[in-house]
Amino acid sequence: MIDLTISIREDPEAPEHVFRLLASDGHPDAGTTLPDPGAALAAVERFGEDIFFPKHGPPKLCTQQYGGPQVAVVTGTFHGRTVHSTFTRTDGCEIARWKAMAPLLGGTAT
Repeated sequence: MIDLTISIREDPEAPEHVFRLLASDGHPDAGTTLPDPGAALAAVERFGEDIFFPKHGPPKLCTQQYGGPQVAVVTGTFHGRTVHSTFTRTDGCEIARWKAMAPLLGGTAT
């Protein structure tokens, strides 16, 4: 079972957009409000475990690039585990996380 709420702001002064992903048995459920629920569910199933619950390891080296002021906060449950994850575009590592989960964040994968 997946029940995620996604809150996105294009910049700190912009209005907040809220989406929801509800899924069970590998299919989006009624109440899902994302533009492409199938793609969002596919991204969550493929990358969710690693992105929502990263394993500790050596420090990552991230390129120092800026992808924009967007911020997304994902909360809820993913297969019985509590999720509270923030997405930004402040460096290369964060941009990669954003791109992996773009369908969940209301966009398209690139």
